[in-house]
Amino acid sequence: MLAESFFVYISIRGSLSMQIAEFLPPVYSPLWDLAAQCGVTQVVGALDFDCALGDAAPWNASGIARIKTAYAAKGFELAVIESRPPLTRAKLGLPGRDAEIDAVCELLESMGAQGIPVWCYEWMPVMNWLRTSTAIPTRGGALVTGYDHRQMRDEPLTEYGEVGEQQLWRSLRYFLERVLPVAERAGVRLAMHPDDPPLSPIRGLARIMRSVENFQRLLALVPSPMNGIALCQGNFRLMTADLPAVIRQFGDKIFFVHMRDVAGTVENFQETFHDAGPTDMVACMRAYRDIGFAGALRPDHVPTMAGDDNQQAGYSSIGRLFALGYLKGIREAVYGQNAPA
Repeated sequence: MLAESFFVYISIRGSLSMQIAEFLPPVYSPLWDLAAQCGVTQVVGALDFDCALGDAAPWNASGIARIKTAYAAKGFELAVIESRPPLTRAKLGLPGRDAEIDAVCELLESMGAQGIPVWCYEWMPVMNWLRTSTAIPTRGGALVTGYDHRQMRDEPLTEYGEVGEQQLWRSLRYFLERVLPVAERAGVRLAMHPDDPPLSPIRGLARIMRSVENFQRLLALVPSPMNGIALCQGNFRLMTADLPAVIRQFGDKIFFVHMRDVAGTVENFQETFHDAGPTDMVACMRAYRDIGFAGALRPDHVPTMAGDDNQQAGYSSIGRLFALGYLKGIREAVYGQNAPA
């Protein structure tokens, strides 16, 4: 989810409810044309912090309406938002958290007013997704990101010192008790993204969304039809040896999917091409079909391929097109004649 406050995602609508999603900037670029050429009709967007005017927050009604209108003008429908207002105080249970939670409630109300049904969030304190390398050579010289926990063990604590797992669980419960009633009234589903990497602690900070069991605990923590999962396969692959079984286990609690793969262990892994990792992608696609998954599915992190620079590691334009084609192919293989053209 690199720099997700500045980007949006798009999804390919077919005859079924599931859409294959991709990542695009919120301001026009040639990628918009490539998206349209791939059959894109739906947008999964990010908050547009760059276009916030004065004291207006990008998560208020006008900010969300502006995003939706911009894409509607190009024939796209906004379906998911995958970025957040600041949440550090809320995650750590610090003074000022109620103001941050109020911002989330405003976001959910704004989304509901615009008919945007899914918000993807995460509970990683202070630091978001982490990598120790962004230029590991892989097939044909393409570059991928990777993580080696040995390189993090000597890193100092953050300014917040040590934070335990129980503090994060308490803060998460407090957060969900506040926002889920708002989400229910607004008709917006909350999709929790796993920790990346799913490892705890890192620099003294606990990370709790790091196991299948902890996601079960999340769903039971504050039961609600709006409390669900963003199943990022790269992270869940490091949590389980049977990813298709986990997909079937969570079933209709999966609201959003990042379909990618990694090779290695939770303490030492690297990204892979979608067709070159250890995960049986076709079996996962079958599992989504079997549970009737009706949300957006996107490739997420991809290798940087020849002809692209590596300034935004994990989001090479050419790599994304390769991933889109691969996922469309396996989707057609699984869904047969019901797959989109």
